[in-house]
Amino acid sequence: MLNPAQRAAVDYCDGPLLVLAGAGSGKTRVITEKIAHLVGKRNLSAKKIAAITFTNKAAREMRERVSKLLSSEAASDLTVCTFHALGLKFLQIEHEKLGLKRGFSILDADDGEAIVKDLLPKALKSDQLFALRNLVSMAKNNGLTPEQAAAAARSPRELEAAELYAGYQKRLNAFNAVDFDDLIRLPLALLDSDEVTRNAWQERLRYLLVDEYQDTNAAQYRLLRNLAGPRGAFTAVGDDDQSIYAWRGANPENLDDLARDYPSLKVVKLEQNYRCAKRILRAANKLIANNPHKHLKTLWSDHVDGPPIRVMECKDSEHEAERVASDLAHIAEKAKAKWDEFAILYRGNHQSRALEKALRLARVPYHISGGTAFLDRHEVKDILAYLRLIANPDDDSAFLRISNVPKRDIGSTTLERLGEIAQTRHASLLQAAQSDAVLKQLAARSASSLASFADLIRDLTQLSRSMSAADLVEELIRRTRYAEHLTAEIKDQAARQRRLDNLAELAGWFRAMQKGPSTAGDLAAQLALMTHSDRDDPGNAVRLMTLHGSKGLEFRFVYLVGVEDGQLPHEGSIEEGRLDEERRLMYVGITRAKERLCISYSARSRRFGEVLKNEPSRFLTEIPADDLHWDGRDAEQDEVAKKEVAASHLARLASLLAD
Repeated sequence: MLNPAQRAAVDYCDGPLLVLAGAGSGKTRVITEKIAHLVGKRNLSAKKIAAITFTNKAAREMRERVSKLLSSEAASDLTVCTFHALGLKFLQIEHEKLGLKRGFSILDADDGEAIVKDLLPKALKSDQLFALRNLVSMAKNNGLTPEQAAAAARSPRELEAAELYAGYQKRLNAFNAVDFDDLIRLPLALLDSDEVTRNAWQERLRYLLVDEYQDTNAAQYRLLRNLAGPRGAFTAVGDDDQSIYAWRGANPENLDDLARDYPSLKVVKLEQNYRCAKRILRAANKLIANNPHKHLKTLWSDHVDGPPIRVMECKDSEHEAERVASDLAHIAEKAKAKWDEFAILYRGNHQSRALEKALRLARVPYHISGGTAFLDRHEVKDILAYLRLIANPDDDSAFLRISNVPKRDIGSTTLERLGEIAQTRHASLLQAAQSDAVLKQLAARSASSLASFADLIRDLTQLSRSMSAADLVEELIRRTRYAEHLTAEIKDQAARQRRLDNLAELAGWFRAMQKGPSTAGDLAAQLALMTHSDRDDPGNAVRLMTLHGSKGLEFRFVYLVGVEDGQLPHEGSIEEGRLDEERRLMYVGITRAKERLCISYSARSRRFGEVLKNEPSRFLTEIPADDLHWDGRDAEQDEVAKKEVAASHLARLASLLAD
């Protein structure tokens, strides 16, 4: 049963609609029910509906939910994807108009970084490199060409970034490649300039639904406007109080721009929260009320008030971790709760180290979100790129990644020239490298190295037809002398051994997956799909994650750690007067908790050998005092809690010793 506000959001289809959906207010249900309404009541073909999300996981969950409301045929016709996946679909259809060959490559962050490093002076420091790359990405996210970025430059650094952008884009064009930013920029450029294409896409997609609208950047908003057209047949769902991604280009002002660009915009507010206890919600509302708002809303809940929000002052981060682990184990036993009902949230990944140690000592299973996934490790991606190229000789992205790994005297200048020649011949990079006519146009040493690489791929392709996938991986590592390459590249023996172990594990994965006559290419594709699935399902374990990573999730019990000035809010934000987003980050953390919330901070911290005194976060003064219980300020209640935790701790120790 939808509540009145949810029903109003579902039923309104006659113009542009903004749904201001507070935390835990059932926004995903509104989107899925509206899709069913459009198909079932408004007789709109599912083929003409697109629901756009920000993560593959959110898209997958939304598709699963809407498939229960539609026929299987309608569900399969529906487009539910991320902005970048929609951009990729657009480019696959319109590639010729943008000067791309069919089968263009998509470079990941590693591939893009390699090109940037090659274009910039070798003496450049990593932070300077990052700053320039970030400026290039920002220019792309603002829909600018290299020429427009140069014209808009207001400082020597911005002009340097524009020059880098021009060289970087020249390389991408030569490689028939795009990067992730181009998946939005290029469709936007074509829609802006080509009325026929714009009209065709407005007809192709007659209704758009956009989730997490507050996280859109400038280019994504312009893409939405181009696709929606003057009809404004869209529903944008967002919450300005949960806009926490300004650092990657998100622009919460896009919520306000909708009213400017669509004067007939209807606004529906979802204010009933189905997640949090009243006390937790009250704390969140009071905190976020300190931010400026153009769209005021107040969340409310039918749940019970719940226990006071506990605030723990700890000596330092190690003491904080020990207290959190002890309290968590006590609550789990007292409430007969599963470990996966708990989350520990923090501002930065570095804060997890002390927590890991304390949880291990307490024998509490945990899972860290946001670490480098196995299939994202550099050496694993290298071997998978070999397998991709063996399976698909037109995979230019794979060719670019491993043509000089291990080193073969095939430099970026050679690859750029090879890309230019391949493009004029409408051939893939591997096909070009196999052509004597092409190789004669290159320097003799580079041509010889390319020919040897092409021969290696041909031999491995031949072996792949008769060899199991796991055996092929081992043969590939042997033929390429990849282990020797790691020995030369990595001097630390332990780090090198971890890389070698990862390669052995990859072969083991293939051996476990081998069922029937699957080729190495088939299995590599399966693994690539697993990159976007829940292969890292934590199971029954406490979740450790950053506040940024927690958005969209909910837990019965939540611990917010490191809630001191300088950490949350972050010292950089304090110095620059940017507290609004830090407050929204705290708000997101608070509203992850369904039943019980505990906040902790360290009285001291150590930095560069110096012991610093910390103050509790200023945000704690913005929460109603009656809703907080500060340890040490109520002696009687503290003593009861202390005895409970001590008894629980002794019982766990006895249990562990008995094991």
